[in-house]
Order: sequence, then C-alpha cells, then structure tokens
Amino acid sequence: MEISSLGFIGGGRITRIIINGLKRRGKVPGEIVVSDTNIETLQKLQNEFPEITIAPNDNSLPAEKEMVFFAVHPQVTADVLTEIKTFIKPTTFFISLVPRVKIEKIVEGTKCFPKIVRMIPNACSIVNEGYNPVTFSDTVTEEEKKTLLDFLSVLGECPVVSEEKLEAYAVITGMGPTYFWFQFNELKEIAKSFGLNEQEAEKGIAKMVNGTIKTLLGSGLSPEEVMDLIPVRPLQDFETQIKEAYHSRLEPLHKKLKAI
Repeated sequence: MEISSLGFIGGGRITRIIINGLKRRGKVPGEIVVSDTNIETLQKLQNEFPEITIAPNDNSLPAEKEMVFFAVHPQVTADVLTEIKTFIKPTTFFISLVPRVKIEKIVEGTKCFPKIVRMIPNACSIVNEGYNPVTFSDTVTEEEKKTLLDFLSVLGECPVVSEEKLEAYAVITGMGPTYFWFQFNELKEIAKSFGLNEQEAEKGIAKMVNGTIKTLLGSGLSPEEVMDLIPVRPLQDFETQIKEAYHSRLEPLHKKLKAI
C-alpha cells in the first residue's frame, strides 16, 4: 500500500524536518498540504519545498488527506481536534506528534476512530537517522502497522513502544540532541583553533562520538570501567555540576509531560 497524500496540521520545525527526510530519500508523496496560523511560517516552508500546498488558517484541507501529521502545541490540541473532526475519515492514518495528549483524548476530541498513531519525533530524521518511537491505537490492524512503519522508517528507526513510555522518550531521544549539539560544535571550533581544518575536525568528532557510544553501551564493560579507560579527564571538575543539571532540569520536565 502506497501513501499518496499527506496533511500537516502545523507547519513548524518538525514538519520541515519530516518533509526534508522524505525528500532526501525520494519518498515525497504526490500531494502534501500544510496548514498553520502563521502565514510567514508557511511561505518559508513553501519556498523550501515548492511542491507543497499551503493552507493558511484552514486545517480542513490537510485533515482530509490519507495520512495526517498533527503537530500543534498541547494547549491548543483540544480546540484543533474539535475543528477538524468532521474532516477526518475513519480510514485516515492520524499521526499525533504532540506530547502529553494520549490516544484516548484524541478519540474523545474527534468523536471518531481513525487509525491513530502517537510518535515522538527526533530531529535527526532530517538526515534519515531519527529515532522515533511510536504507539498505535487498537483500531490499527497488523497490516496497517506494517504499512505505516514501512513509510515512517524512511525517517529512521521507529520502535513500537507502550504509550506510557512516550514522554520518557520525548525527554531522552526527542530533546536529547540539544544536550550535545552545542558541545560538539564547540569542540569543532576548538579543534580548528588548534590547527585542524573543517573536514578534519568534523570527521574526527563524528568518529569519536560514534565510538564513544559504542564503547559505553557495547563494550561489555561497566560504566566505571569505561570511564577509567582514559587517564586524563579535563572536565572532571565539572562532571558533578553537569549531572546535577541533568537531574534538576529533566526530571521536572518529565513530570510535567506526564501530568495530563
């Protein structure tokens, strides 16, 4: 089964990421419609992807498509679901990218039973390397799950997880790149100041980061043994402070996302 049309309700960052990921792999369906309340956001998106149709302040047009990505802020979710419920077909694949709002709330808001998927998107999907956990409503058949996963896997890996774990993934994998990107970029700039050129710095850091993860998670050594492999730790004096920052910022965030 091929997906022939996509609708995006919300034209922000994640919509741009998903369309980019699809386009990189030549998997853009024949029709894409994007709605948003911000005309400048839509015009910027259409400048980047001239093949899409934009629908300013009209969520009905994307809601009618075969697969709908729902990418709005949690606080307006109920109002937008009420607005689009008459346009969603029972056969629609409705993919909610909204944290906090459970499948049962989506069903209540639409008063119908479309094929509902919740997905925690990962920004690395823009280069087809995302880690995007999904969970399905009971109305999605096994065959339909396969169709959906085949389509979404273009963006990266899409593990099927229980719904109660999605908010944990939102904090760890969804927002996770932001914990490291600025550090990796700073390392690149320092490497260049030490005399490495751009290509040398980027390749060295990429290889180092990939090997770092594999060593910590795949070497069979304990975390303590891994951290003892290198005798000099230039940032050791800051490690306690960094750990405290993780706990003080991420634990309240997770609790807030689980509140609904």
